[in-house]
Amino acid sequence: MLNALEIVTTVLVGLMVGVELSVAFVLNRILDALPEDSGQLGRAHGGRMLGALMPVWYIASLALTAVWAVAVWRHDGAGLVVTAGALLVLSVLMSVLLLVPINNRGRTWTPENRPADWKEQMKRWDRYHYVRVAVIVAAFTLLVAALA
Repeated sequence: MLNALEIVTTVLVGLMVGVELSVAFVLNRILDALPEDSGQLGRAHGGRMLGALMPVWYIASLALTAVWAVAVWRHDGAGLVVTAGALLVLSVLMSVLLLVPINNRGRTWTPENRPADWKEQMKRWDRYHYVRVAVIVAAFTLLVAALA
């Protein structure tokens, strides 16, 4: 049963990392290169879609990592799993405190109602997102290392 928990948790976190990496380094660059208002409209739609999905994914990843940490508490590799869990907590805190407020504004914007500084707000979101991606990549790496 523990092996299944380890595998499911690692795969779930790994897929989350993949989605967040693709948002950071592929999707947002594509959207930013689109003509006229297409990129801003795409970001708004992405904010609505991923804004509904990602909180569940982050919390599920954190919960499974916590269960794994409890299950291996007094065994080799527990420190790696606990540290990965702490990094996932940090990623959730970053999301709630830094990224979600910007996302909640941006997902309602249209070319008619967006603020004058909308591009700067999106650049700020991107910077925070890069840091969050680094945090979850580190958590994923620790989980993979704990499997060894």
